Amino acid sequence: MIRKVLVVAALLAVSTAAQAQVPPTNFDQAAYITCRDAHAMQPEPRKILAIYLAEHAARHHGVVIPDDERGGQLALLVRGGCTLAPDAYLFTVIDRAMTAELAKLPKRQ
Repeated sequence: MIRKVLVVAALLAVSTAAQAQVPPTNFDQAAYITCRDAHAMQPEPRKILAIYLAEHAARHHGVVIPDDERGGQLALLVRGGCTLAPDAYLFTVIDRAMTAELAKLPKRQ
């Protein structure tokens, strides 16, 4: 009986891990991914997700995410925020980091 429970638990863990590898297809799904969930993803889908959420937040704030050190600073703030609060929603961390750096970001044209 215990062996059966362990096998089912292992299958569920594999299933959950496999689902975490695929980035969500729309904002409604992406907005509720936690930092912990994103960390469990492979690097490439995680980057796609983070860029998608950052672009959404940037459009909302009327700014553009530059490819220079200002964009790198945003990434460091997001990384730090996720380290401090792994159960926070990734979108919230990205949005708050962007809000903190809003004055330094170029306006959208």
